[in-house]
Amino acid sequence: MQPRPWHTFYDQGVPPDLTFEDVSLAQWLDRATRGYPDRPALIFQNRTLTYRELKDHVDRLATALAGLGVKQGDRVAVQFPNLPHFVIAYYAIQTLGAVAVPTNPLYTPREIEYQWNDSGCVAAILADYIYASRVESLRNRLSVRHYIVGSIPEYLAFPLNLLAPLKLKRAKPPLIAPIATGPNVHRFADLIRRARPTSPAATIGMDDLSTLLYTGGTTGVSKGAMLTQRNLSCNMQQMRAWFARAAEGQEIILGALPFFHSFGLTVAMNLSVRLAGTLVLIPNPRDIPAIIKSIVKHRVTLMAAVPATFQAINQYPGIAKADLSSVKMCNSGSAPLPVEVLRRFEELTGGKISEGFGLTETSPVTHCNPLFGTRKVGSIGVPLPNTDAKVMDAEDGVTQKPVGDVGELLLAGPQIMQGYWNKPDETAKVLRDGWLYTGDLCRVDEDGYHFIVGRKKDMIISSGFNVYPDEIDRVLMAHAAVLEAASIGIPDAKRGESIKSFVVLRPGMQASADELLMHCKEQLAPYKVPRELEFSDGLPRSSVLKILRRELRAEEMAKRGKAG
Repeated sequence: MQPRPWHTFYDQGVPPDLTFEDVSLAQWLDRATRGYPDRPALIFQNRTLTYRELKDHVDRLATALAGLGVKQGDRVAVQFPNLPHFVIAYYAIQTLGAVAVPTNPLYTPREIEYQWNDSGCVAAILADYIYASRVESLRNRLSVRHYIVGSIPEYLAFPLNLLAPLKLKRAKPPLIAPIATGPNVHRFADLIRRARPTSPAATIGMDDLSTLLYTGGTTGVSKGAMLTQRNLSCNMQQMRAWFARAAEGQEIILGALPFFHSFGLTVAMNLSVRLAGTLVLIPNPRDIPAIIKSIVKHRVTLMAAVPATFQAINQYPGIAKADLSSVKMCNSGSAPLPVEVLRRFEELTGGKISEGFGLTETSPVTHCNPLFGTRKVGSIGVPLPNTDAKVMDAEDGVTQKPVGDVGELLLAGPQIMQGYWNKPDETAKVLRDGWLYTGDLCRVDEDGYHFIVGRKKDMIISSGFNVYPDEIDRVLMAHAAVLEAASIGIPDAKRGESIKSFVVLRPGMQASADELLMHCKEQLAPYKVPRELEFSDGLPRSSVLKILRRELRAEEMAKRGKAG
């Protein structure tokens, strides 16, 4: 790769070009087990699995799956929150050379049916309460032949394994359910107990499909991004290089980001295996008390999280008394990270946060701010080693924009997906001449730092001007009283679209709409200033805590329709 301006800003020890190892995901687990067999690999509540034990369970499940007829290339769904079951199932699938289809545990029956049938899953490994409440009634409409059903207490030690079922039954909705086994329904724990820990030999190529990760479907039907062993292994190696100061066999990694999402999959689960680290499992990413308790108790050193999590930790009652000093390095993504959130968290921990950027289609990470060098607040940082980027005219897609101008972000690198599963037309729209057209609107400065200003589909056209909602939201969140903000475009007969912003105030703080609008007028050109501002108790979020503008827009249009 030719030298780029941003290479100058890499932290010491981070090379612009990596020599990637052709090591599959299952082979990374093999390597960690050989080097650190007795090191804790997973911590879940009061249970710890060493790498030797994790590998044993992975191999036993791989053997059991093969015995059920799962072959190399077959698609297998995995539907758990962040439990040991997910890690074991995912790596068992990789060991077989099959294809994992991680599925959001919150999906409705309609969403499950679409995703599993679209991918052609032959088996599903899932939690008992999900099977009982949402999947069992679908069985005659699914391509799945075998169900492997796991229960949370299976990976709890005494006495929690006996006490937990009562609490899980009382949860709303319940988090445990009785399951009747049969020829096609098997208990996770039974398969592992009965199978031999000698996984079937599979010749796995680096360009073999590893994982189908479905996009959120914000622009229509959800699409399965085809990620190969090379895509995921290279992105894991890129992140390991970025965290150059991380020590193999020594790090404690927070596993709170959902593993069914690309961010948690690569930057928490897979990176932990690459580092032979200890992964502390947090099933509920919104459980801030559990996250704080785990950081303190297990002395977490590395964590990846979304801004909402960093913010919630900062604001947790009594947080200043908690010893968070073990945290050394963090990665933030999925949404803009307000500067005051970054500064406060770094004050609490003494660690560093690297704000970055990624997409499901890129395994996911493409950009990060240096941890110890020049960080530009408000930017997504610079492209990772072996990753190239350019900003092109958003309309024609072929005219490169000069420094400082806004255009569509294009990406190239070893982490770019192979395409969308069974959707050649959709693939052709985004993969052209070796570049991924991201749909993200971006500008780049003279140093090569990139600034996302919005999505093409979110862009607001007001009075003929392009307005990027991320820019407005950042300005609003820079106000001392504002916790969160989200701006949308709404139809306007005069302007085409006008801007409405939704604002959540910080607890105990006050600000009027006029005050916030005046704040915007001081920071934004007149055509970017919101015409309306509404205070809210909270903004709609996805399962990975990303603010959902499309839901705000749908709710607003529904209200206006009724009013009309």
